[in-house]
Amino acid sequence: MDLSKLSLAELKDLQVQIAAGLKDREKSDLDVARREILEIAHRTGLSLKDLFGTSEPKGKLRKQTGKVAVQYRNPQNSSQEWTGRGRQPNWVKELIASGKNLLSAKVTG
Repeated sequence: MDLSKLSLAELKDLQVQIAAGLKDREKSDLDVARREILEIAHRTGLSLKDLFGTSEPKGKLRKQTGKVAVQYRNPQNSSQEWTGRGRQPNWVKELIASGKNLLSAKVTG
């Protein structure tokens, strides 16, 4: 293919097509590789855990994380807790809106 004969618009269109083609080919090749690995494992009687130390056939290995300790508890209802991470629950918003300090809900000990 002689690229010198293409206009700028045609070259840019070709660039977009190439990027899409590369993405599709990478996905297709990855799917084929996964399928081949699964077939080999099945044929040899091995599990993915035996082969890779995990039962997840794709993606990164996930690091095991522990549960985050509760930092705040609703003074009005002790069953409502918050770790201090993520969005504030409604009871925290209401506590602050009522003029109280979040430290009044801080879990001690």
